[in-house]
Amino acid sequence: MSREEMDVLGWDECDVILVTGDAYIDHPSFGMALVGRLLEANGYRVGIIAQPDWQSADAFRTLGKPRLYYGVTAGNMDSMVNRYTADRKPRSDDAYTPNGEPNKRPDRAVTVYAQRCREAYPGIPVVIGSIEASLRRIAHYDYWSDKVRRSVLFESKADMLIFGNAERALVDLTKRIADGENIKTIRDLRGTAFLVPAGWMPGEEWGVHNSTRVDTPGKVDKHVDPYLMVTPNSPTCATDSGGAKPADEVNPAMVEPTKAAAPPPPPPAEVFKPIRIMSREERRAMELEKHHKTVVRLPSFETVSTDPVMYAHASRVFHLESNPGNARALVQGHGDRDVWMNPPPLPLQMDEMDNVYDMAYARGPHPSYGNANIPAWEMIRFSVNIMRGCFGGCTFCSITEHEGRIIQSRSEPSILREIEHIRDKTKGFTGIISDLGGPTANMYRLSCKDKEIETTCRRLSCVYPSICVNLGTNHNPLIKLYRRAREIPGVKKILIQSGLRYDLAVRSPEYVKELVTHHVGGLLKIAPEHTESNVLSKMMKPGIGAYDEFKALFEKYSLEAGKKQYLIPYFIAAHPGATDEDMLNLALWLKKNNFRLDQVQTFMPTPMAMASAMYHSRRNPLHKVTEDSEEVFTPRSLKQRQAHKAFLRYYDPKNWPILRDALRNMGRGDLIGTGERHLIPPYTAGEENFKASQGKRAMPMLAPGSDKRGARGAPTVGRGGKPNALTGSLTARATVETKAKPSILDTIKIKKPAAAAPAKGGRAAPPPRGRK
Repeated sequence: MSREEMDVLGWDECDVILVTGDAYIDHPSFGMALVGRLLEANGYRVGIIAQPDWQSADAFRTLGKPRLYYGVTAGNMDSMVNRYTADRKPRSDDAYTPNGEPNKRPDRAVTVYAQRCREAYPGIPVVIGSIEASLRRIAHYDYWSDKVRRSVLFESKADMLIFGNAERALVDLTKRIADGENIKTIRDLRGTAFLVPAGWMPGEEWGVHNSTRVDTPGKVDKHVDPYLMVTPNSPTCATDSGGAKPADEVNPAMVEPTKAAAPPPPPPAEVFKPIRIMSREERRAMELEKHHKTVVRLPSFETVSTDPVMYAHASRVFHLESNPGNARALVQGHGDRDVWMNPPPLPLQMDEMDNVYDMAYARGPHPSYGNANIPAWEMIRFSVNIMRGCFGGCTFCSITEHEGRIIQSRSEPSILREIEHIRDKTKGFTGIISDLGGPTANMYRLSCKDKEIETTCRRLSCVYPSICVNLGTNHNPLIKLYRRAREIPGVKKILIQSGLRYDLAVRSPEYVKELVTHHVGGLLKIAPEHTESNVLSKMMKPGIGAYDEFKALFEKYSLEAGKKQYLIPYFIAAHPGATDEDMLNLALWLKKNNFRLDQVQTFMPTPMAMASAMYHSRRNPLHKVTEDSEEVFTPRSLKQRQAHKAFLRYYDPKNWPILRDALRNMGRGDLIGTGERHLIPPYTAGEENFKASQGKRAMPMLAPGSDKRGARGAPTVGRGGKPNALTGSLTARATVETKAKPSILDTIKIKKPAAAAPAKGGRAAPPPRGRK
């Protein structure tokens, strides 16, 4: 990370310099560390410039000129997601920065860093990667600017983009550049994208599948009447009744010419071609060769940036070409140049995964950070990543676009070795492993039962609308791993905190029992995301019945283990397809089940996700897209998005004014009141006491659709110029602002014991005497 460290190592230059928007933490959960150690293991000298000052190119010259290339990444997160909330407001902290300090990376960091690298040393190749580059490799909807932007290759002016799991492509690229090959001639690596002149093709044998238009029916010609009789030298046809057919109904092929036609040319000499009978395997090989030498042309940037329907169509075509077993190359026009994308990288085999995670990581932040606290490191320092990828296909998630749908798992010995390394080398270890997981907790070593089926499959999800019959759901390898990990000396407890796919878990009650009995620390997070089928179908998530089935098993095995344990469900507000009624039904479900959610999230459209295509285009790319295809209702206004989020925290007094307006507008004022059946009260916390002190009654329940406000929605004013209960008094606001936030344990609402019956005379019975 510095010239002084290079001097200690005796380096006069670095082969590769990696630039990242995160603090440098030498741990396999951080992309820069993994890439750096991988290149080091292959004999290259690697420098890392972490969170440089991007205001000038000086910080990008600190390690000198790289011999081979600059590698640029925004970090473990897209920089715009890292810096802004779902309401487009700047975040107050950055989990990947020492002490959580914000503003240590620019907006669209990949573009800014790449441009500074060009400025620092012109002529040195620039290779971009990580999730930000991966999800912006084609024209994409950008939520923060609310428009479709060009491929990041244009904005960054990078020589190459590596997407997905980049280990193989990165090592091959580095070796070929080191051998003297020009990066602009390297065009055959899977998992890479680059700019080429319009119409460029790798070879003459390549063909194009044009997908620049949505499917529309063409002209349908009338069938020829087989009983049609034609009179010689007549342009019309006589019918049996003696009438004449109109000229536009005449088959020209059956009309004799009026003039003598020239004699036909002599037939060509007969050529005899031997018939070759090919075996099934040979025909299949020829078809595969043709398939792999075909590129799919997507609608151009100019088209998708102005036509939302074509954007949704391009999103569907893109996702259908995501299985590395059958994906074809993609190309998209941007003016007079094309973005060419080779097929996705092939998944790593188990021994390759082991090699990646068994390298000599220091397993901690760089010493230059001293004792600074890096929140992301504190979160994962005692956790172990056991797999990659996800075949769930949730439309709001970007894992499948980046890591792929095929699960890549580590071997059991490799995972156990890492646990021992944590025990022996990581400071502060108390015997508790915080997580054994990855993108999902329970997809370890799950795969298709038939490799041939897997390589030809084009489903967007293996578990939606139902679990595929060809998917193996055997959790025994994971159960065995849990048991072996618990036996390691010095390990007291192993928790599972990664997202659990509960519709898979219920296929293995033995796994649920193992999980609940040994690996839940009182609370287990799962993500139903919603209760309404209309919204779940846009998410590609299972129905709420799967949650109920898992909840029954969870409670059963918790009771058998003698433990009080609770499920913490996660839900998304304002997802495409979610109406106000859908969110109200979800809020009523939460109230019925006594859930008070502490952490909720509003849907954020991330680049290239299918739900983002729904948000932008209002079309559903899960089905064939046409001009008149299904239109998806999408909450877009800030007011509506805030109301949807407020429904998830219906119990919070700060949300009651928003919810009162929403319920009245929906004609559901009957849910405003103080009874058990009501969702929210007609007043805000503190207002009842305030009104009592003024000699007034509390605001009664409003009739459905009624509104006591003045003209144009202005609040009416009571005595003394005080705002009425509809808008909330100053006292109420102060009460809300100073009220402590609920604990996560408040997610379980415990009924209070019934109050003692009043004594005779109508007064409450006095409290029992004695010491407090």
